[in-house]
Amino acid sequence: MSTHTCCIYGVSMTSVPSTAPAPAPVKPPPAAERVYAHVKQAVLERHYEGGVLLTEGELAEAVGVSRTPVREALLRLEVEGLIRLYPKKGALVLPVSAQEIGDVVETRLLVEEHAVRKAVPAPPELLDRLAELLEQQRRQAETGDLAAVAATDRCFHATVVRAAGNQILERLYDQLRDRQLRMGVAVMHSHPDRIAKNITEHSEILRTLRTGDAEAAAEAVRRHVGSVRHLLRGEVR
Repeated sequence: MSTHTCCIYGVSMTSVPSTAPAPAPVKPPPAAERVYAHVKQAVLERHYEGGVLLTEGELAEAVGVSRTPVREALLRLEVEGLIRLYPKKGALVLPVSAQEIGDVVETRLLVEEHAVRKAVPAPPELLDRLAELLEQQRRQAETGDLAAVAATDRCFHATVVRAAGNQILERLYDQLRDRQLRMGVAVMHSHPDRIAKNITEHSEILRTLRTGDAEAAAEAVRRHVGSVRHLLRGEVR
């Protein structure tokens, strides 16, 4: 199962003497954690679409565990708002609602417009990081990995929010992560041309940050997030 993260750190390895003790075997994560990760990633990447009913037996077989850890994992996912449990029936993957789209976009605009203004004048390390993420997104788009593109897209925006230096806003923004990823993958599946437009709009945000024009940067963010909102609303049935 692939995972996508914002930051990747390189680690230089040194040679290990032959007398060094063998490393301890890596302990696999608990069964409930494996089920949780499997279902959550499948929901976020739309392998399990909204409206699909998942059964404990199917999930236990898919992950190779008993039903007890499946129940534990599903309870956790219900708390996070991704599924709804129905006794003796299974777990319904909750579709993205129009209300949820509106709430997420409104919150994103409040946080991101403020953050991009605060990020001006942008330090060189921020500009370099955004340029790196932009190039990474281009490479992922070429391979057609929509989940990776969505994760890097989200990371681009989170990097700007982090640069504002407000830890409370950063934590608030992090709470939107799962919803942003799910919505991002939904848009890219339904509108493949949106990937290229996202990259173009990210380039414009980076350009305005380089020029040091805070209001132009805020306007670029507003247009970008607003265009995604219109597309998402078209997907809600």
